Amino acid sequence: MTPANFDFHCHSIVSDGLLPPQVVARRAAANGVDLWALTDHDDMGGLAEARATAEEVGMRFVNGVEISIEWRGTPIHIVGLGFDAANPDLVNGLHDLRQGRVERAQRMGDALAAIGIPGVYEGALCFVTNPNLISRAHFARYLVSIGIARDVPGVFQHYLTPGKPGYVDHQWVTLETAVQWINGAGGVAVVAHPGRYKMSGADMRRFLDDFKDAGGCGIEVTCGSHSPDHVLHFARLARHYEFHASRGSDFHGPEESYVDLGKLPQLPEDLKPVWRLVV
Repeated sequence: MTPANFDFHCHSIVSDGLLPPQVVARRAAANGVDLWALTDHDDMGGLAEARATAEEVGMRFVNGVEISIEWRGTPIHIVGLGFDAANPDLVNGLHDLRQGRVERAQRMGDALAAIGIPGVYEGALCFVTNPNLISRAHFARYLVSIGIARDVPGVFQHYLTPGKPGYVDHQWVTLETAVQWINGAGGVAVVAHPGRYKMSGADMRRFLDDFKDAGGCGIEVTCGSHSPDHVLHFARLARHYEFHASRGSDFHGPEESYVDLGKLPQLPEDLKPVWRLVV
């Protein structure tokens, strides 16, 4: 059966989402999603619950994860889809990534203390549901709670993006390593929300060249943070590189998302949808 509405990018409390996996699954189904992937950051801990709930509500499910990488000094996210979640290289690699997140978070807390905002690391921990994973979103929620900014996007804009006082560099895995983990586990590697990266057009093409050379074969064309112009632009790049196109809301919760689960525009009709590779 051809899916009418697939959503291959969203988060739960296993990483930096606001809802448990089963609640995200039920919300997706209620919104008309018929093929769904949970893609928590660097963690697969919610997949079993997500799959069980998806099956219960009659929605097809695909294993997913969003892996943090670094390419030429730029942090980028790669979504993995349709992989074997028991693959040892993938399991161990993601474990090491999560350990690195803790060390980065402590340095972020030090950086914010240095500009007169103490105790942010400890405060962010109060917003963490999964003790194995802390992210910038948890820092942002704490900073909003103490009145530093009005909302989470405002915290990111002023404190937590490259060049801002609460951002610290971190050595994530390489593009080649992340794609190798995904492909080695029988999955498909997809560039997440390419419109969000601060890259020139030439750098984006260099990155996509490297991504394709590494074995990547998908790109998010329609996603929550993409404008109509982004959709047109990345559709052109998908055609040029012969990538399969993905579609994902990047849903984190009702109050913190660009768009709700399953509420995205459809992909341009001539593109090859990535679900063909994973179902």
